Amino acid sequence: MKYRALTVAREYGSGGGEIAAIIAKQLGWRLVDKDLITEISKKEKVPPSEVAAFDEKVDPWIHRITRTVWGLGADGISVVAPVEMFDAERAANLAKRVVMEAYSMGNCVIVGRGSQCILRNKPDVFHAFVYARLEDRIRKIEKRVKPGTDVPALIRTTDAQRVEYIRIHYKEKWTNPYLYDIMIDSKNENEKTARLIISAMQMVSGTK
Repeated sequence: MKYRALTVAREYGSGGGEIAAIIAKQLGWRLVDKDLITEISKKEKVPPSEVAAFDEKVDPWIHRITRTVWGLGADGISVVAPVEMFDAERAANLAKRVVMEAYSMGNCVIVGRGSQCILRNKPDVFHAFVYARLEDRIRKIEKRVKPGTDVPALIRTTDAQRVEYIRIHYKEKWTNPYLYDIMIDSKNENEKTARLIISAMQMVSGTK
């Protein structure tokens, strides 16, 4: 069986995004990552910065609760015109649509956004999870952020957001091994990790 898509879930700082880009380039496939933000921005006619602010996030609990009463009058009974609001919930629903559209086109590498859950029942999709030791991730992130940044805290916060995103939107555990065909430590070796994932795809599919 030939795969038509690859999903790449990744710990923050593991290099998963860069690895996905390398794989897409080597396979000649389309990369669905940051351009997903641009696509949603066009669909919703909101600034890319606003979309990015909600990307792979969940709304605060009070916001999720009050969503159920939007469209009601002050008495909580009368129906009023609904208010269109762009929030994390809407961003996640649109991301799901974009992921499905990318899958339908085929030959794509999709980074995060719950794609491993959205496409979990598609037999022609390969799922990878990229992780790395904390010290490796700290070294990588330190090169990107301002001096003095609490990098370990940033890593914990970002990963926690991704855990919650998968839990809230897909009722799954982000690190559930049954969601993936391969879980791999990048060891800050993006090129080698990309080759290993491609080799795993080829071995399972029986192609070279």
